[in-house]
Amino acid sequence: MPSDTPNPGAPAPGANSDRQEASTSYRLAALDQDFLLGDSMRSVRFLLEFAKADEALRAWGVCSTIVVFGSARVREDSPGRRGEWYALARRFGRIVSEQGLATHVDGQPRDNVIATGGGPGLMEAANRGAFDVGAPSIGFNITLPREQRPNPYSTPELTFRFHYFAMRKMHLAMRANALVVFPGGFGTFDELFELLTLRQTRKCPPIPIVLVDEAYWRSVIAFDALVEHGMIDPADLDLFAFADTAEAAWARVLAARPPAP
Repeated sequence: MPSDTPNPGAPAPGANSDRQEASTSYRLAALDQDFLLGDSMRSVRFLLEFAKADEALRAWGVCSTIVVFGSARVREDSPGRRGEWYALARRFGRIVSEQGLATHVDGQPRDNVIATGGGPGLMEAANRGAFDVGAPSIGFNITLPREQRPNPYSTPELTFRFHYFAMRKMHLAMRANALVVFPGGFGTFDELFELLTLRQTRKCPPIPIVLVDEAYWRSVIAFDALVEHGMIDPADLDLFAFADTAEAAWARVLAARPPAP
Protein backbone atom coordinates (compact mmCIF):
# COMPACT_ATOMS: atom_id res chain seq x y z
CA MET A 1 0.00 0.00 0.00
CA PRO A 2 1.22 3.54 -0.69
CA SER A 3 2.64 5.30 2.29
CA ASP A 4 1.04 8.43 3.71
CA THR A 5 4.48 9.65 4.74
CA PRO A 6 5.70 12.36 2.37
CA ASN A 7 8.93 11.73 0.46
CA PRO A 8 11.49 13.65 2.49
CA GLY A 9 13.29 14.66 -0.73
CA ALA A 10 10.15 15.98 -2.50
CA PRO A 11 9.22 19.67 -2.54
CA ALA A 12 6.48 20.66 -0.14
CA PRO A 13 3.00 21.15 -1.62
CA GLY A 14 2.65 24.62 -3.09
CA ALA A 15 6.42 25.06 -3.44
CA ASN A 16 7.76 27.13 -6.34
CA SER A 17 7.48 25.23 -9.71
CA ASP A 18 10.22 27.07 -11.59
CA ARG A 19 12.03 23.86 -12.54
CA GLN A 20 8.92 22.34 -14.06
CA GLU A 21 8.03 25.49 -15.99
CA ALA A 22 11.61 25.75 -17.30
CA SER A 23 11.51 22.22 -18.71
CA THR A 24 11.22 21.94 -22.51
CA SER A 25 8.38 19.45 -22.06
CA TYR A 26 6.28 22.18 -20.43
CA ARG A 27 6.43 24.51 -23.45
CA LEU A 28 3.31 24.86 -25.55
CA ALA A 29 3.91 22.70 -28.61
CA ALA A 30 3.08 25.56 -31.00
CA LEU A 31 5.72 27.77 -29.32
CA ASP A 32 8.45 25.14 -28.96
CA GLN A 33 10.91 25.77 -31.79
CA ASP A 34 13.16 22.88 -30.79
CA PHE A 35 10.18 20.57 -31.23
CA LEU A 36 8.79 22.21 -34.39
CA LEU A 37 12.18 22.21 -36.12
CA GLY A 38 12.93 18.60 -35.27
CA ASP A 39 12.92 15.76 -37.80
CA SER A 40 9.60 14.36 -36.59
CA MET A 41 7.76 17.58 -37.49
CA ARG A 42 8.98 17.85 -41.09
CA SER A 43 5.54 16.98 -42.48
CA VAL A 44 3.96 19.66 -40.28
CA ARG A 45 6.45 22.28 -41.51
CA PHE A 46 5.69 21.23 -45.08
CA LEU A 47 1.97 21.77 -44.45
CA LEU A 48 2.63 25.15 -42.83
CA GLU A 49 4.58 26.32 -45.88
CA PHE A 50 1.62 25.44 -48.06
CA ALA A 51 -1.02 26.94 -45.78
CA LYS A 52 0.69 30.26 -45.05
CA ALA A 53 1.17 31.25 -48.70
CA ASP A 54 -2.20 29.82 -49.73
CA GLU A 55 -4.02 31.86 -47.09
CA ALA A 56 -2.32 35.11 -48.14
CA LEU A 57 -2.99 34.52 -51.84
CA ARG A 58 -6.64 33.78 -51.13
CA ALA A 59 -6.93 36.92 -49.02
CA TRP A 60 -5.66 38.94 -51.99
CA GLY A 61 -8.07 37.20 -54.34
CA VAL A 62 -5.30 35.74 -56.50
CA CYS A 63 -7.04 33.26 -58.76
CA SER A 64 -4.33 32.66 -61.38
CA THR A 65 -0.78 33.69 -62.20
CA ILE A 66 1.66 34.10 -65.05
CA VAL A 67 4.91 32.59 -63.83
CA VAL A 68 8.11 34.26 -65.06
CA PHE A 69 11.56 32.80 -64.65
CA GLY A 70 14.99 33.84 -65.84
CA SER A 71 18.53 34.48 -64.73
CA ALA A 72 19.21 36.14 -61.38
CA ARG A 73 22.57 37.32 -62.76
CA VAL A 74 21.27 39.78 -65.34
CA ARG A 75 21.11 43.45 -64.38
CA GLU A 76 19.38 46.45 -65.93
CA ASP A 77 22.77 47.90 -66.89
CA SER A 78 24.21 44.60 -68.17
CA PRO A 79 25.90 45.08 -71.54
CA GLY A 80 24.48 43.93 -74.85
CA ARG A 81 21.77 41.33 -75.08
CA ARG A 82 21.65 40.79 -71.32
CA GLY A 83 20.46 44.33 -70.71
CA GLU A 84 17.88 43.87 -73.46
CA TRP A 85 16.57 40.77 -71.69
CA TYR A 86 15.99 42.83 -68.53
CA ALA A 87 14.02 45.41 -70.51
CA LEU A 88 12.01 42.64 -72.20
CA ALA A 89 11.09 41.00 -68.90
CA ARG A 90 10.12 44.35 -67.39
CA ARG A 91 7.95 45.18 -70.40
CA PHE A 92 6.33 41.75 -70.27
CA GLY A 93 5.46 42.20 -66.60
CA ARG A 94 3.89 45.53 -67.41
CA ILE A 95 1.85 44.25 -70.37
CA VAL A 96 0.48 41.27 -68.45
CA SER A 97 -0.40 43.40 -65.44
CA GLU A 98 -2.19 45.99 -67.58
CA GLN A 99 -4.14 43.51 -69.69
CA GLY A 100 -4.48 40.40 -67.55
CA LEU A 101 -6.92 41.48 -64.80
CA ALA A 102 -4.32 41.51 -62.03
CA THR A 103 -5.65 44.78 -60.62
CA HIS A 104 -9.26 43.66 -60.04
CA VAL A 105 -10.58 44.85 -56.68
CA ASP A 106 -13.83 44.92 -54.69
CA GLY A 107 -14.00 41.18 -54.25
CA GLN A 108 -13.37 40.30 -57.89
CA PRO A 109 -10.71 37.65 -58.52
CA ARG A 110 -7.27 38.71 -59.69
CA ASP A 111 -6.16 36.77 -62.75
CA ASN A 112 -2.76 36.51 -64.45
CA VAL A 113 -0.85 38.03 -61.55
CA ILE A 114 2.90 38.04 -62.24
CA ALA A 115 4.67 35.45 -60.06
CA THR A 116 8.43 34.96 -59.94
CA GLY A 117 11.07 33.32 -57.81
CA GLY A 118 11.32 36.64 -56.00
CA GLY A 119 15.03 37.22 -56.58
CA PRO A 120 17.07 39.70 -58.60
CA GLY A 121 17.78 39.79 -62.32
CA LEU A 122 15.06 38.90 -64.80
CA MET A 123 12.66 37.91 -62.02
CA GLU A 124 13.10 41.39 -60.53
CA ALA A 125 12.43 42.86 -63.96
CA ALA A 126 9.07 41.08 -64.29
CA ASN A 127 8.00 42.13 -60.77
CA ARG A 128 9.14 45.65 -61.61
CA GLY A 129 6.96 45.76 -64.69
CA ALA A 130 3.92 45.01 -62.53
CA PHE A 131 5.07 47.59 -60.00
CA ASP A 132 5.36 50.21 -62.77
CA VAL A 133 1.60 50.06 -63.36
CA GLY A 134 0.54 49.70 -59.73
CA ALA A 135 -0.36 46.02 -60.01
CA PRO A 136 0.37 43.39 -57.36
CA SER A 137 2.94 40.70 -58.07
CA ILE A 138 4.21 37.67 -56.20
CA GLY A 139 7.69 36.64 -55.10
CA PHE A 140 8.21 33.00 -54.12
CA ASN A 141 11.65 33.19 -52.52
CA ILE A 142 13.72 30.23 -51.33
CA THR A 143 16.20 30.01 -48.46
CA LEU A 144 19.66 29.38 -49.95
CA PRO A 145 23.19 29.01 -48.54
CA ARG A 146 24.01 32.33 -50.20
CA GLU A 147 21.04 34.14 -48.77
CA GLN A 148 18.77 35.60 -51.43
CA ARG A 149 17.03 38.83 -50.50
CA PRO A 150 13.66 39.54 -52.13
CA ASN A 151 13.75 42.11 -54.88
CA PRO A 152 12.10 45.44 -53.95
CA TYR A 153 9.28 45.24 -56.52
CA SER A 154 7.17 42.24 -55.46
CA THR A 155 4.18 43.17 -53.31
CA PRO A 156 5.32 42.91 -49.66
CA GLU A 157 2.19 41.02 -48.56
CA LEU A 158 2.73 38.58 -51.45
CA THR A 159 6.44 38.05 -50.88
CA PHE A 160 7.06 34.61 -49.39
CA ARG A 161 10.07 32.59 -48.27
CA PHE A 162 10.22 28.80 -48.49
CA HIS A 163 12.59 26.23 -47.08
CA TYR A 164 11.34 23.36 -49.25
CA PHE A 165 11.89 23.56 -53.00
CA ALA A 166 9.03 21.10 -53.53
CA MET A 167 6.47 23.34 -51.81
CA ARG A 168 7.74 26.41 -53.64
CA LYS A 169 7.39 24.55 -56.95
CA MET A 170 3.87 23.52 -56.02
CA HIS A 171 2.82 27.12 -55.37
CA LEU A 172 4.46 28.25 -58.60
CA ALA A 173 2.61 25.61 -60.63
CA MET A 174 -0.81 25.29 -59.02
CA ARG A 175 -2.24 28.68 -60.11
CA ALA A 176 -0.22 29.16 -63.30
CA ASN A 177 -2.04 30.16 -66.47
CA ALA A 178 1.32 30.15 -68.27
CA LEU A 179 5.06 29.84 -67.77
CA VAL A 180 7.19 32.41 -69.56
CA VAL A 181 10.90 31.68 -69.39
CA PHE A 182 13.62 34.21 -70.13
CA PRO A 183 17.26 33.19 -70.60
CA GLY A 184 18.84 31.64 -67.53
CA GLY A 185 21.00 28.89 -66.09
CA PHE A 186 20.53 25.81 -63.92
CA GLY A 187 17.74 27.25 -61.74
CA THR A 188 15.82 28.46 -64.77
CA PHE A 189 16.30 25.11 -66.51
CA ASP A 190 15.01 23.36 -63.39
CA GLU A 191 11.75 25.31 -63.39
CA LEU A 192 11.35 24.98 -67.16
CA PHE A 193 11.81 21.21 -67.26
CA GLU A 194 9.66 20.74 -64.17
CA LEU A 195 6.69 22.26 -66.01
CA LEU A 196 7.57 20.57 -69.31
CA THR A 197 7.56 17.22 -67.53
CA LEU A 198 4.20 17.96 -65.91
CA ARG A 199 2.82 18.90 -69.33
CA GLN A 200 4.33 15.86 -71.03
CA THR A 201 2.93 13.48 -68.41
CA ARG A 202 -0.41 15.33 -68.26
CA LYS A 203 -0.03 16.00 -64.55
CA CYS A 204 -1.03 19.63 -65.01
CA PRO A 205 -3.46 21.54 -67.24
CA PRO A 206 -2.24 22.31 -70.78
CA ILE A 207 -0.80 25.70 -69.89
CA PRO A 208 1.33 27.52 -72.50
CA ILE A 209 5.09 27.52 -72.00
CA VAL A 210 6.86 30.33 -73.82
CA LEU A 211 10.63 30.63 -74.20
CA VAL A 212 11.79 34.19 -74.82
CA ASP A 213 14.69 34.72 -77.25
CA GLU A 214 14.61 31.72 -79.57
CA ALA A 215 18.26 32.11 -80.59
CA TYR A 216 19.39 31.78 -76.97
CA TRP A 217 17.31 28.71 -76.21
CA ARG A 218 18.26 26.90 -79.41
CA SER A 219 21.93 27.63 -78.72
CA VAL A 220 21.87 26.10 -75.21
CA ILE A 221 19.40 23.21 -75.67
CA ALA A 222 19.40 20.97 -78.75
CA PHE A 223 15.68 20.28 -78.75
CA ASP A 224 15.70 18.66 -82.19
CA ALA A 225 18.53 16.35 -81.13
CA LEU A 226 16.33 14.97 -78.35
CA VAL A 227 13.86 13.92 -81.04
CA GLU A 228 16.58 12.52 -83.29
CA HIS A 229 17.90 10.34 -80.47
CA GLY A 230 14.41 9.14 -79.59
CA MET A 231 14.46 10.74 -76.14
CA ILE A 232 11.20 12.64 -76.73
CA ASP A 233 8.39 12.38 -79.26
CA PRO A 234 8.22 14.91 -82.10
CA ALA A 235 4.89 16.05 -80.65
CA ASP A 236 6.65 17.05 -77.43
CA LEU A 237 8.15 20.01 -79.28
CA ASP A 238 4.62 21.42 -79.39
CA LEU A 239 4.58 21.70 -75.59
CA PHE A 240 6.38 25.03 -75.83
CA ALA A 241 6.71 27.99 -78.17
CA PHE A 242 9.24 30.74 -78.77
CA ALA A 243 8.88 34.51 -78.71
CA ASP A 244 11.36 37.31 -79.25
CA THR A 245 9.41 40.28 -77.88
CA ALA A 246 7.29 40.93 -74.81
CA GLU A 247 4.26 41.50 -77.01
CA ALA A 248 4.78 38.23 -78.85
CA ALA A 249 5.16 36.33 -75.57
CA TRP A 250 1.86 37.70 -74.28
CA ALA A 251 0.20 36.95 -77.62
CA ARG A 252 1.36 33.35 -77.33
CA VAL A 253 -0.19 33.13 -73.87
CA LEU A 254 -3.47 34.65 -75.06
CA ALA A 255 -3.65 32.38 -78.09
CA ALA A 256 -3.33 29.28 -75.93
CA ARG A 257 -5.22 30.40 -72.83
CA PRO A 258 -7.21 33.63 -72.95
CA PRO A 259 -7.59 35.46 -69.63
CA ALA A 260 -10.77 34.98 -67.66
CA PRO A 261 -13.55 37.50 -68.49
